[in-house]
Amino acid sequence: MTPKTTKTTMKQVAEYAGVSTATVARVLHNNGYVSDEAREKVEMVIRNTGYQLNTVAQSLRQQRTYTIAHILESTTPNPFFVHVSLGARQMAKHHNYHVLDYNVQHDSQFERQAVETFISRRVDAILFTTALDPQNVQLAIDSGIPVIQVEKPRVKHVDTIFVDNYCGVTQAIEHLIALGHQRIAFIGVEPGTIPGMAGYTDQERYSAYVDTLQTHKIELNNDYVAFGDIYLESDIASVGSGKELAHRLLGLPNPPSAIFVASDNAASGVMQAIYEHRLRVPDDISVIGFDDTYAPYLSPPLTTVKMPMIALGESAVEVAIQRIESSDESQNNKPISITLSTELIVRQSTGSVK
Repeated sequence: MTPKTTKTTMKQVAEYAGVSTATVARVLHNNGYVSDEAREKVEMVIRNTGYQLNTVAQSLRQQRTYTIAHILESTTPNPFFVHVSLGARQMAKHHNYHVLDYNVQHDSQFERQAVETFISRRVDAILFTTALDPQNVQLAIDSGIPVIQVEKPRVKHVDTIFVDNYCGVTQAIEHLIALGHQRIAFIGVEPGTIPGMAGYTDQERYSAYVDTLQTHKIELNNDYVAFGDIYLESDIASVGSGKELAHRLLGLPNPPSAIFVASDNAASGVMQAIYEHRLRVPDDISVIGFDDTYAPYLSPPLTTVKMPMIALGESAVEVAIQRIESSDESQNNKPISITLSTELIVRQSTGSVK
């Protein structure tokens, strides 16, 4: 018999179900192994008693707020950040945590304010996607709060969720080579422009381009390399940057037959430049982007390297909860590094060389 009452305790739920309180906790948080039979008993008692986990009381006992802060570099123009946020929220909800987003819109001062605000609110962990100032990341670390960096890390020896940029670009260039292209251009950010660890992404992407050409015995033509700031603070500026760099390439005496662009946003500007030169994609020139944000909505739909954006957010929260709930201090001293795979999505913007 399981009397219906809103004041039922976890211990009572365990007694009614004939299991331990630890088993009840695992069912409530969906964390750890529970047999199907035991799970069914616990869930039945929860339904019959109307029991609800009192997260406020629990946080006071365990000194947790069940809140994870997420500091975002920007939510525009690149939808990348919105998708990472979605993944983080979904995973947090699955574990009965809440996520507080803070959009700093490319401003390091706002980023510092965000860190100070979240420290004062006693959040259980802070995610950075992507951090602007290493001093702000260090401030969060020094407060004793678990910190997880998502892409473009600013500080060493901190948990970080990466993307395999090198493999993604390699697949893109090999796809173009398989289509018969030899004159392949690269548009991206020059390695070293972004200081410290945060510049690893640009270095990986450019290195993959150079190495793949070399593997296929295609000579690197520096005229086909166009560096610029393609990660600007507005859609118009980012598109304009891609457009300007493409005009430079298309004005060459022997222009490229294909262009790899390190972001979908800039790739849309590249396609605009191609049309202004009265050329067609992919009949006259092929284009590949990176992200898979705007790619499906361009004309023609853009072949691109798909970033596991939602998985980035999910993985960051999983690591955060692992840190929050771990009692092994020695384990907490070992940085966790997770690298997620990319995927080449072939659409209509690439074709065989003419």
